[in-house]
Amino acid sequence: MKEMLIKNATVVSPADNLNSKLDILIKDGIISEIGENLCSNGEIIDAEGLYAVPGFVDMHVHLRDPGQTQKEDIITGCKAAAAGGVTSLLAMPNTNPTVDNAETVKYILDKAENAVARVYVAASITKGLKSIEPTDLDELKTAGATALSDDGRPVENTKYLSDAMKKAPELGMKIVAHCEDLYLADGGKINEGEVSEKLGVKGIPASAEDCGTAREIALAATLNVPVHICHVSTKTSVALVRDAKARGVKVTAETAPHYFSLTEKELLRGDADYRMNPPLRTHSDVEEIVSGLLDGTLDAIATDHAPHTPEEKADFVKAPNGSIGMETSFAVSYTYLVKTGLMTIEKLVEKMSSNPAKILDIDAGTLRIGAKADIAVLDLNKVWTVDTEKLHGKSKNTPFKGRTLCGKVVKTILGGRVVFEDVN
Repeated sequence: MKEMLIKNATVVSPADNLNSKLDILIKDGIISEIGENLCSNGEIIDAEGLYAVPGFVDMHVHLRDPGQTQKEDIITGCKAAAAGGVTSLLAMPNTNPTVDNAETVKYILDKAENAVARVYVAASITKGLKSIEPTDLDELKTAGATALSDDGRPVENTKYLSDAMKKAPELGMKIVAHCEDLYLADGGKINEGEVSEKLGVKGIPASAEDCGTAREIALAATLNVPVHICHVSTKTSVALVRDAKARGVKVTAETAPHYFSLTEKELLRGDADYRMNPPLRTHSDVEEIVSGLLDGTLDAIATDHAPHTPEEKADFVKAPNGSIGMETSFAVSYTYLVKTGLMTIEKLVEKMSSNPAKILDIDAGTLRIGAKADIAVLDLNKVWTVDTEKLHGKSKNTPFKGRTLCGKVVKTILGGRVVFEDVN
């Protein structure tokens, strides 16, 4: 029997009401015991001064595999995940080919068997993300898909979205919705407002996201079924979700670190690494995103990790949308939310681990006895600067390059095996 013992860590696991200095004994990849003064003949990890938390669950990741592996692939994407303490992730379907059939679902799951994070699959609601023909949801579920989304795009055909929302609970699947009115977005590149006017770049109005959010909430309310809202970036979408929750609508929502730490003014740099969809918004939007996280309106922090090559990102206007985020997610969140005194470390772990696991209904986000030993070990005092040359994925398009952050993942354990160790 293979053993590992994590000694003297401050163990924080909101799902298990844990927040104290403890040891964690792992046997054959499973958490066997948590307590004080534990002993083992196996590998000993001295975590004095460090925190041990359930591995993070990133419920919004683009692995680009199959079809765009020059940007990222399943193996390299999971290396980036492990470097950010992410032990479980949900892979989005806008690959080439689209994840709209059993064969592609199985390809991803098979390749992920050798990866250093657990990969869950979001399959598409319509074939080719085109909103012309629905996918076979039963087939996708049988193949192993966990969630359903046309992310990268909204489901334009509301009837197909409604049908999927009704069917998903029967299959034990979650709808994760990209909320956008493409007619209002109208090919815009950045947030519509002061900065877009100054740069002379076509903007995307906040209403494009807000109208999409309102549609998904209306369907969830009418059908009395759950829906999860992806990458919330506007103050009105926060208000819509808050109101829906107060009315008992079965809605959950996520945001991403860049939406509570950066504003559209970053785009004045003319650097496409700061372009993503939804785009960076205004200071008042950022303030409301933070409020939504603090009051429980926004349940989860995900990254929308979207790798692109330097060549693709070279032209500010023509570049595709998206930024990478898994390696910096914890540090940005800790720096802007916990270090500032706005949020406790327990609440942050809830947003990054236990809540997304609960939303997706996967076996993660806990340090209970008998659970898989998926653990992130954190140094909350470590100050570091984001160096793109030291990142672990293929692409380097992070909006946090060169920034000094506080809080670092120093070790990631997957199934009782160390899969990442910080050497910087």
